[in-house]
Amino acid sequence: MNHVYIGSPQNDRVKHWASLLAKKNRDREGQFIIEGVHLIQEAVKTGAAVLQIVYDEERGVPAELEDMASKGLHGEWISASKAVMGKCTGTDTPPPVFAVLRKPVMQVEELYSSASLIIALDGVRDPGNVGTIIRSADAAGADAVVLGQGCVDLYNPKTVRSTMGSLFHLPIIQGDLTEMLPKARAAGAKAIGTSLQADHSCYGYDWTQPTWLLMGSESEGLSPEVRALVDESVIIPMEGRAESLNVAMATTVLLFEAMRQRKFNK
Repeated sequence: MNHVYIGSPQNDRVKHWASLLAKKNRDREGQFIIEGVHLIQEAVKTGAAVLQIVYDEERGVPAELEDMASKGLHGEWISASKAVMGKCTGTDTPPPVFAVLRKPVMQVEELYSSASLIIALDGVRDPGNVGTIIRSADAAGADAVVLGQGCVDLYNPKTVRSTMGSLFHLPIIQGDLTEMLPKARAAGAKAIGTSLQADHSCYGYDWTQPTWLLMGSESEGLSPEVRALVDESVIIPMEGRAESLNVAMATTVLLFEAMRQRKFNK
């Protein structure tokens, strides 16, 4: 197992990896970083394009990845100093391993197919919320997640971490909802929003039909441009005195009602 060793944070490859912490460089290079054993395992399981796997030389290859490392599978294996690990990752305590991946290319046209349940986010900036929504969409069997204008970048390290690997399980597309929604509606999908003023409960809506569920930022809701494209709004009924749920919780409630109707109501 002859792995290259890199000790200096000034090494050109290290500078390249560290640059991927910034969105403009991720966009330009078409690459991003994932941290930790679990995310690397999920990436490998789903056939993601792994370019390099870099591990802390002092700690050695994590036990869960030893088999892959000894066979030299899934990209180039590199051992690195703690200083290098710290420079290339976004956490206070560097993980024992990170990987550099090529961004997948997603085909937008496939989203306009028939029996779809698409989650479309408009201006949701919090990485934790976006990551949780992606996990919930994965868990409830949604067909895709669309990140519209003003959303946090999918490949932001905090977003990647909070998806817990679900970003590898379903298509996630970054696009302009004002261009995509008219095409989805023309193909027969309904655009559904949420509103505290809505007349219809989310339990009365027929989630078995092709639906794009639109969720906006917690502070501002949907932008006026996207709100104008909504076919119908629903409300999540609440018994207690809380004013509202956060966007990730609300999306999760709606996703699981959709799954209940689609899978368990027959």
